[in-house]
Amino acid sequence: MANIPIIFCNFAANSKHISNKMKELALKYGCNPNQKPSRIYMDDGRDLPIEVINGRPGYINFLDAFNSWQLVKELKAATGMPAAASFKHVSPAGAAIGLPLSDTLKKIYFCDDVDFELSPLACAYVRARGADRMCSYGDFVALSDVCDEATALLIKREVSDGVIAPGFTPEAIEILKAKRKGTYCVIKIDPDYVPAPIEHKQVFGVTFEQGRNEVKLDDPALFEDIPTKNKNFSAEAKRDLIISLITLKYTQSNSVCYVKDGQAIGIGAGQQSRIHCTRLAGNKADEWWLRQCPKVMNLPFKEKIRRADRDNTINVYISDEWEDVLQDGVWEQFFTEKPEPLTREEKKAWIAKNTGVALGSDAFFPFGDNIERAHKSGVQYIAEAGGSIRDDNVIETCDKYGIAMAFTHVRLFHH
Repeated sequence: MANIPIIFCNFAANSKHISNKMKELALKYGCNPNQKPSRIYMDDGRDLPIEVINGRPGYINFLDAFNSWQLVKELKAATGMPAAASFKHVSPAGAAIGLPLSDTLKKIYFCDDVDFELSPLACAYVRARGADRMCSYGDFVALSDVCDEATALLIKREVSDGVIAPGFTPEAIEILKAKRKGTYCVIKIDPDYVPAPIEHKQVFGVTFEQGRNEVKLDDPALFEDIPTKNKNFSAEAKRDLIISLITLKYTQSNSVCYVKDGQAIGIGAGQQSRIHCTRLAGNKADEWWLRQCPKVMNLPFKEKIRRADRDNTINVYISDEWEDVLQDGVWEQFFTEKPEPLTREEKKAWIAKNTGVALGSDAFFPFGDNIERAHKSGVQYIAEAGGSIRDDNVIETCDKYGIAMAFTHVRLFHH
């Protein structure tokens, strides 16, 4: 144990504020309730770079908070726009920058009913939280900018564990403090904090040491090696590929990330097989797109249905298990009238309309089957490390569909 001054902070259930002058913060337990004692602290004796404004963040909350903060900070630096991320179990369920929302996106993200203007930060949050609403349920939120009132009001509507940001307006603090009966975790991080260049972790009592992954993923050189016949990347495509790569930098490997219009629409995390990543993320991207199908958008939901029930019902309705929500005795719980099913043919036809999708991979694609699957979800731009012995097969498959692909020569494994 490091020989540092120890400050244990006593939390009450209604704890409102904890001083930011902390060398150490005692936690209730680690990953699981039996893993005690637990704490976070600074090896070098410096103060922790955070201030807990409200709530009692746990071990996994802090893992999500620190990983997601790095992601949004890099997105903001790379794009110049406010960014947000939605994290669960140390991988992002969503990440986005603050582009304006279309009426369609407002409706599928369930914010078309608000009576206030959405700031760029609020738009980033809505995109990050809304892309995969099933996986974002009970998330930890990261914001690149000071949390404003509009963003806080939107966070208040969702089931979430906490939020980390470089600051909060007084109005935002009061809104967030009232969430979860006063226990919602609100963490302020020092935006100027820079960690040491060497990082450590322990596994089975053995200490691992490595240099931090400081690769800059907005470097134009990443897009100079283009082995495909199509060598045209629009400015928007490069932006989306950068978003994809930065997201992957903080996603448990193996991972791939589909991005469209400034937001991740499908993240496949933590799979041992690359093709399984591509399928998983592609299925999520397809679901995001299917939620914009008029037949889905116009489902006759009951007026007071809970948000989580609506999310679950849509998820099942557009899946192959649609009968589970349309059988007699069940559909009446959710709908005012029984909807017609969304047929396999209708789904295929609608998915075929999705175009202009960007796809990043945290390592090379070993075979062309990944490209075949990506093409089905509208992928037209790819950034991957390159270096497979079957690169020729991957390039050939890209050329088959006119996909532009860049070899970045950068691997982004994260564990």
